[in-house]
Amino acid sequence: EFMQASWDIEEVQAKGIQQLASFVKDKSAFPYLLKITRVITFAMKTHVTSLNLQVDGCRLLLEILSPALERGVVMALDEGVATCLLATVRKHAGNEELLSLLCTLLMMLSASEVTAGNLRKVGVIPDLLSILRRFLHNDEICFSCCGALWSLAVSENNADQEVLESAVPVTSAVLQKNLQNGAVSESACSALWALSLQGCLTDHDYEPATALLLDALRMNPERAVLVKNGCLALASLLRVSEIAALTFITDSKGSGIDLIKDMYHLYFNDPGVVGAVCLLMKEMVQYDEVMLDMLSQKMDKLLSEIKIQFPFS
Repeated sequence: EFMQASWDIEEVQAKGIQQLASFVKDKSAFPYLLKITRVITFAMKTHVTSLNLQVDGCRLLLEILSPALERGVVMALDEGVATCLLATVRKHAGNEELLSLLCTLLMMLSASEVTAGNLRKVGVIPDLLSILRRFLHNDEICFSCCGALWSLAVSENNADQEVLESAVPVTSAVLQKNLQNGAVSESACSALWALSLQGCLTDHDYEPATALLLDALRMNPERAVLVKNGCLALASLLRVSEIAALTFITDSKGSGIDLIKDMYHLYFNDPGVVGAVCLLMKEMVQYDEVMLDMLSQKMDKLLSEIKIQFPFS
């Protein structure tokens, strides 16, 4: 009420955000978090030119959303909130510190299907891509933007096809630059998987994207989510492209067949990873040349082993 009585006075809104920061640390505030979120974002929208208020507002929103997500609570926010955050992104497009906070916030918010739909509706994807291109050197921004892109791209009824196609080169650039950074590679692999599911890759993309995903698997075998999503992304590419299939078995750094055998033996007890490996093999067998390589490397024995390991799957 203190904030709502004086929306136009920046000092009042800044003071109110500070007071709310103390309040949200109390567990009793949990039922009011959605209302608090709307109050904060309206204050940010009203004073969008105030950098300090934007930074404080974003930090407080992250304090609210992080524990909510840890509890498994996904907050569905309306189009007004999405519009407000996009206005902040555009007004402060050159401020790296604020954008890092905002991108983390957008990644968290996009976990909600409703909020992701509203973010798509207000047109956030081109802005995320612009941020990625400008701040390719910033690991946190790359991680968050690719994470948000993953969620925003998976909609079955996505009207942003042309925009999503333009995401392929920059997402690939993020992965190429961060192959040794497991967290960023994982996020970028997941985004590429989502983009491949949407049919955003072209004939020119299949060979380099396949080689890049194989590199990500080779360099990050300890990350189960990356291995699973990397295999799923490869399966998606092989489903539609013989170029991808031939790249998979002739890659200059080693055959993909050897690689997925290694991944299986590393994660033979993980049904998620094994399921992704099986889906990839299902796509591989549609190509005669790949099938011959699989037989020569005794992949039929691997499949028999999987059937024994997971008899009811």
